[in-house]
Amino acid sequence: MTAYFKKLSITILIFTLGNAVFAQDSIDVFIKKEMLERKIPGLQLAIVRNGLIIKTGNYGLANVQDSIPVNNNTVFTINSITKAFTGVAILQLVETGKLSLSSPISDFIPDLPEAWRKVTIQQLLSHTSGIPDIVDEEESVLIAPGAQQAWKKVLSLPIDFKPGEKFSYNQTNYLLLGQVIDKLSGMPFTEYITKEQLMKAGMTKTIQAGFGATKSIVAHAAGGYRYSQGKLINMFFSLPPFLQTAAGMSSTANEMAGWVIALQNHQLLKQPSSLSLLWAPALLNNGRTDGFTELLNGYAAGWPVAGRTSHPAVAPVGGGRSALFVYPNDGLSIIVLTNLAGGSPEAFIDELAGLFIPDMKESNGFGLSAPVKLLKAELDRSGYKNAIAVTGKLGKTNAGFQLTEKEINGWGYKLVKQNRIGDALEIFKLNVFLYPASANAFDSLGEIFAEHGDTDLAIKNYEQSLKLNPQNTNAEEQIKRLKAGK
Repeated sequence: MTAYFKKLSITILIFTLGNAVFAQDSIDVFIKKEMLERKIPGLQLAIVRNGLIIKTGNYGLANVQDSIPVNNNTVFTINSITKAFTGVAILQLVETGKLSLSSPISDFIPDLPEAWRKVTIQQLLSHTSGIPDIVDEEESVLIAPGAQQAWKKVLSLPIDFKPGEKFSYNQTNYLLLGQVIDKLSGMPFTEYITKEQLMKAGMTKTIQAGFGATKSIVAHAAGGYRYSQGKLINMFFSLPPFLQTAAGMSSTANEMAGWVIALQNHQLLKQPSSLSLLWAPALLNNGRTDGFTELLNGYAAGWPVAGRTSHPAVAPVGGGRSALFVYPNDGLSIIVLTNLAGGSPEAFIDELAGLFIPDMKESNGFGLSAPVKLLKAELDRSGYKNAIAVTGKLGKTNAGFQLTEKEINGWGYKLVKQNRIGDALEIFKLNVFLYPASANAFDSLGEIFAEHGDTDLAIKNYEQSLKLNPQNTNAEEQIKRLKAGK
């Protein structure tokens, strides 16, 4: 362990809730484990249960260079979670009767390209507009130097696809929404959001931080970090003023929790139907939803959606560093803000929710498909060494029982995370049995044999993976490493 992470682990043990030291509880243990595994320098947590903030936590370092711990005053850049505030602002304007989600953008902004004119407010909110992006997402810069040049260029570009055809994350959408808010509210969108949301929710630290992200001087601001070639380095983020409806805000987990409570208590949106509109994922032209990932499989009015039968969530995420999950059916909301791009708290918030809702725990099968849940139940009873035989039996006795390579592989890694290496090994063996032509299945099995301490079988499976896919550089590197260590 590096000296920094030794210091981090000590800091995590000391600085928990507020400025006091609290006894470790299961939430603290969980958070600290995730921070150490993901090498997150600093993190802030707030949990809302049935309209009350029941847990807040400050962990690790806000500023690594000067060893400044996260505390109640620490403000984190929330990146694209800002879009959720923009979505609320649009729904507030809907409540005043100034627009509807089905209104075309040309009703409010003149002189747009013809292909843009019929794009609706809903399509802008949900990134289904097809309008070209003013930001080069790979390089995180405008497509031309300067705001005016970038705007002029994006106006000249052809539309990417027919509006409503697919989901494609795009900052131009929120630039246009900012212009709509400016026009219909009679004030800059930053003032409107401050007046109609931040002040009403008592978000004083958020107001003081203002819009503009890290180019502004913000008191108690957490530093931004990322890893490059295994080393922690500074990361600086900002957007020009006309794009700050997309990602311009900073806040604290506690104030974000207060904002969620105000939203659900109809302090920000007065009509009960408005919250339903805010959180309803947009439908594509084919009637389906789409989003960032298999988890966040829909996108509503600035709010990504985890659409699923059990415990659905609306889940704004920002910069791979912060996330806010609201579970409307469960009376639960969890806010996790970090200062690490790539910390990806959205990957572990569901499991944290499992501390309150037991059937959401991965160990109880949450997130698995119906066939995998059925197999899990049988193997929990009969033992995982019977995985191949039990799978064959279930296939004969259950119509439509089918396991995909991807979900078996994913389940195997979930078992690894639960420290069930032996059970995971049997699941990866099942995967290569069912999918003997899959290089990835053999690669995963090789990895688990290596984890299990069986070097010969690890090499054998990596070699089979490399045979199936000669471009698998990971298998090639692992074979060399394992042979050198024999």
